[in-house]
Amino acid sequence: MKPLVNYLIPLVLLLAGPVLAQDSPQLNLPRVQITAGIYQIDAQVAQAPEQRTTGLMFRREMPQQEGMLFVFEQPSGLCFWMKNTVLPLTAAFIADDGTIVNLADMKPQTTDTHCAMKPVRYVLEMNQGWFAKRGIKAGSKLGGVPFK
Repeated sequence: MKPLVNYLIPLVLLLAGPVLAQDSPQLNLPRVQITAGIYQIDAQVAQAPEQRTTGLMFRREMPQQEGMLFVFEQPSGLCFWMKNTVLPLTAAFIADDGTIVNLADMKPQTTDTHCAMKPVRYVLEMNQGWFAKRGIKAGSKLGGVPFK
């Protein structure tokens, strides 16, 4: 049987997560170029847990060709919400090979969950409507270094 401290430390870290999150937009994350057919996306990369927790919170604007790519260690049933996020976004849940599994339009400032339809390792958030305006949908394939 594990000592109680082995259970308490992860619980404390989990509960402290929101407290540790910043309250201003993160604008200086590393970037990666992604292609969606003929379209280029300049995506910030949120890879560390604290970067993923903050995501696009507190951003007031984002150029149309920009987005944020969330990178996780392994595929899982990921779910996203929009707490403290004022921009309307669409999340693309993406398989390891760059195939979009499903898309979810997300309403700002809500805690409604939007989940991948199967385990994925990547989520790309873009301004809401970006994918639809370009005819990019579930089954479309994205290109770029992350998906090789």
